[in-house]
Amino acid sequence: MNTLQTVQGPVLVEELRLILPHEHLFTDLRGPLAEGYAQADPVTVGKVMRPYLEEAQRAGVTALVECSTVGVGRNIEVLQHLAELTPIHLIIPTGVYREAYIPPTLQTLNEQELANLWIRELCQGIEDTDVLAGFIKIAMSDDGPTELEIRSLKAAAKASQATGAVIASHTANGEIARKQMDLFESESLDLSRFIWVHANLEPKTDRHIEAAARGAYVEFDAIGADWQDQEVLLEITLKLIDAGFEDRILLSHDAGWYDPSQPNGEPAEGGIRGFNALVEDFIPNLLANGLSTDLITLLTHSNPARAFAI
Repeated sequence: MNTLQTVQGPVLVEELRLILPHEHLFTDLRGPLAEGYAQADPVTVGKVMRPYLEEAQRAGVTALVECSTVGVGRNIEVLQHLAELTPIHLIIPTGVYREAYIPPTLQTLNEQELANLWIRELCQGIEDTDVLAGFIKIAMSDDGPTELEIRSLKAAAKASQATGAVIASHTANGEIARKQMDLFESESLDLSRFIWVHANLEPKTDRHIEAAARGAYVEFDAIGADWQDQEVLLEITLKLIDAGFEDRILLSHDAGWYDPSQPNGEPAEGGIRGFNALVEDFIPNLLANGLSTDLITLLTHSNPARAFAI
């Protein structure tokens, strides 16, 4: 049966309800060469983030995909502690962020060596733990992919084909998404194992439709963000549904997070953003536009469960 690989072990998708496919609990955007990068006391992080997880639980969230990968702060000890504080199942990544954030130790690996590392983290454990990664997270530069990022894409394709894990890629626009899909198809990857992360940054709906028609998941993950026009977000979601691709849509907040570079852990700009806007605002707006409760379940449970299932 299909399961999600969580910090505390496999969970049957049938046991879950609402799943958030793109969030952040602990993130360090200073890069891996910064002094004190990705370091914090897990208990301190827990005290700060627990109220946000409790609010999400009360809103009905049963699983949360933590997308801070290598290069932007993945910290296994912190994530293990957070998983102990909440009944929400946490899914965490293997992979690496875009070129400017790739640690020197990973820059010299060839694509097969990098794929082998990610396969090990998906199948045996991350670092010196038995915690399994639940998906592959990569990222493209805003004018990418660069040569080093192409290596990451090819390694991700190999790791996905070996394990069944989905690839979620930070992608700034539709043209970069198209380049990734072309490369993945040249590597014989089934595009149903690709998530176009931040598709809401692309204003052209035809790009969303193209990606969905090719089999990719199209993720709108700025729900509740003050920099994203929420009416536009609603509009592009409805257009993709009207085009018949409701089974390719993922919805999330890209919210959070504890920032170890700040004395109180709160990001300098805007503070910590919670994980409730989907339930409190976006879903009611979808319902007001005529969507059925069954379709809401497809968008918020069935689609992310299918995408992240291994």
